[in-house]
Amino acid sequence: MLPDITKAFRGPDQDLEKAPEVNTDSESNPTKPFDNASDGAVPGESFEYGDSLYAKIQRLAGKLNIEQRGVERVPESERTDTSYLNIGSMWLAANMVVSSFAIGVLGKSVFGLGFIDAILVDLFFNLLGIMTVCYFSTFGPVFGLRQMVLSRFWFGWWTTKFVAVLNIIACVGWSAANAIVGAQLLNAVNGSVPGYAGILIITFCTLSVTFCGYKVVHMYEYWSWIPTCIVFFIVLGCFAHSGDFVNIPMGVGISEMGACLSFGSTVYGFATGWTSYAADYTVYQPKTQSRRLVFLSAWLGLIIPLLFTQFLGIAVMSATALGDGYNNKYAAGYRASLNGGLIGAVLEPLGGFGKFCLVILALSIIANNCPNIYSVSLTLQVLGRATQRVPRFIWTFLASCVSLAIAIPGYSEFEAVLENFMGLIAYWLSIYSGIALTDHFLFRRGFGGYRPEDYDKAHKLPMGIAASTAFAFGIVGIVVGMSQTWWTGPIAKHAGDPAFGGGDVGFELGFAFSAVMYCILRPIEIRLIGR
Repeated sequence: MLPDITKAFRGPDQDLEKAPEVNTDSESNPTKPFDNASDGAVPGESFEYGDSLYAKIQRLAGKLNIEQRGVERVPESERTDTSYLNIGSMWLAANMVVSSFAIGVLGKSVFGLGFIDAILVDLFFNLLGIMTVCYFSTFGPVFGLRQMVLSRFWFGWWTTKFVAVLNIIACVGWSAANAIVGAQLLNAVNGSVPGYAGILIITFCTLSVTFCGYKVVHMYEYWSWIPTCIVFFIVLGCFAHSGDFVNIPMGVGISEMGACLSFGSTVYGFATGWTSYAADYTVYQPKTQSRRLVFLSAWLGLIIPLLFTQFLGIAVMSATALGDGYNNKYAAGYRASLNGGLIGAVLEPLGGFGKFCLVILALSIIANNCPNIYSVSLTLQVLGRATQRVPRFIWTFLASCVSLAIAIPGYSEFEAVLENFMGLIAYWLSIYSGIALTDHFLFRRGFGGYRPEDYDKAHKLPMGIAASTAFAFGIVGIVVGMSQTWWTGPIAKHAGDPAFGGGDVGFELGFAFSAVMYCILRPIEIRLIGR
């Protein structure tokens, strides 16, 4: 169906397999200039040249101040976002959400951890998971390229398409899971609001922000975290005042080790989930920006909300362990509406104001979903020249529809879906990071080893043989180390009690296997092929 869609956006003489400046219409309008500079950057005005349907839609988008640019390199003259606060607030808002709270809840509900051990696992695996997000955020100002486009320098032109498919699945899956959490909260406020209605509300609001593009997304994220943060502090105050916290003791033995490793994989998957589109949100930052400050801004924007919300989730979930003789409203609320019911039980003494707080938390999901839906449109454009010819905002709309179609039937199975999905995110991104970081540090020796103008020239990029083979070995590492309800690898069985599913070491082995094999294979590829 895709060729039929893209055909509508082509001009009469356009060839989708020609140069990457496909957003120009130089053949039908030879008098119209376009940027053919050696740096490969495409100026914003070039998207409106020509008489094709594509150009007409882009001209309309320009009049409405909708971002027209997709995966084309941003010229330095258009990188005008100089605010480090835009970076930090982006990730602060995206993680100061109830979805992050839900990750903390899993520590007891799924993995049966005590309070202290859950806190320690959450701390260390979050610190590990966000490092790649922060580091890849520094690539945006240096190169003016989106994250999936940057992946071509590590994986090659063709292998990146496979990576892009994985990223599309991750983005859409994230969006669906988050919408379900928001719907749970709305259901906790008013039991007559069905799950599908809450999902519709979250999805439509997210689309209204992401449709307009980079500037509107950053503007929304800059402010949206404030009311959510206030509500979380209210939840903290109410729960602390209730005295219902239970210091669940730490477990011991091999089963405890397995539970910690498996919970850690889930936490890591949530924290590192932004890795595959980190540079998308710094691409309009000028090249002169300090890489250290970009890294620090992203780090603070990530670690503060992740630890705050997940620690709070761990603490509140402990109240479900109150004795049988206690009227346990927390356990009842969790059984009724999962995370929404749990928070609702905390805010119950506040009456109507407590329900208002739940609505605010439900709408916070929009901030978490904006990066997913915005970046999935860019990732779809990486799949080929044809998909690049479809304007970014149209892909945003289509991705929102797919996310909606997944979230509605998945509403009743959220907890199992969340656990398995977080594990899968951790798995594939560990391989991605293993290959990308190895190439960046060992073979390119830092930022000076890139020729960014080659980002759209397949014949100048790596063949991807080393990367694809290393990726396959990374999958082997994941298979032998993963612990999911549907498969437990042989190494995972020895990392915990086999009777309880062992311990998940999939992402650690995936990273190690892929990085080691890439170190072996990449020099051979360079010697034989020359690129």
